[in-house]
Amino acid sequence: MHTEPRVLVIIPARWASSRFPGKPLANIAGIPMIQRVAAQANKANCASEVIVATDDLRISNFVKENGGTAIMTSTEHESGTDRVAEVARDRDCDIVVNVQGDEPLIPPQNIDQVIRPLVDDSSISVTSLRVLIRNKSDLLNKNITKVVVDKFDSALYFSKAPIPWDRNLWAESVDDISEISSPQWFKHIGLYAYRKRFLMEYSSMPKSPLEKIEKLEQLRILENGIPIKVVETKFDSIGVDSEADIEIIEKQLALSPEI
Repeated sequence: MHTEPRVLVIIPARWASSRFPGKPLANIAGIPMIQRVAAQANKANCASEVIVATDDLRISNFVKENGGTAIMTSTEHESGTDRVAEVARDRDCDIVVNVQGDEPLIPPQNIDQVIRPLVDDSSISVTSLRVLIRNKSDLLNKNITKVVVDKFDSALYFSKAPIPWDRNLWAESVDDISEISSPQWFKHIGLYAYRKRFLMEYSSMPKSPLEKIEKLEQLRILENGIPIKVVETKFDSIGVDSEADIEIIEKQLALSPEI
């Protein structure tokens, strides 16, 4: 008898951001960011449970006071993935979804979509998402991670650099890549789903050389020879890196108040 997997959605949230301290409780149109992220995650059909993993009592107390679930984690973690792994280790689940704590408008559809390959194919250990890049400024933006995949949607490489680099196209100073017949540039959406057993292995792997150069921890997975299935989605997701980004999010909310 087929049973649906138990999917644990974990949102890592830390207070001490060098660029934006206290970001999880930043006010976005009257609602703190972490509350918005959790609300979006709870809309996902696949979510058995949504947990905020944090190292700060202010965040934990706020989540609990507003009806959510929060678990305190070590203050020594270097990444959100480590924080997610600590919480998942003692929970009963089959699949763990790592939802970035600074994406207040994350589409629930993306959470449902990212787990699907793990449900359909037992050979897959980790999945993520990508979305088509439609303008050159995003392609050249060093804050946006790009991904190149093979014909099976497995990641070949991730980078902040504009990959793949079309030598002929850029030599002509083309600006409007949306008019190219078959654009090949994809933004990586930092949403991951793991089989629990793989997440435990991944969190114990030492940092890899490419990971250290690019400052992208998913390269550790590729360098250890493990495929990452990166499915294309139509729904983009915008992160909040600085206080200035909040204004962008609030403008989107004004256009789509139902979010």
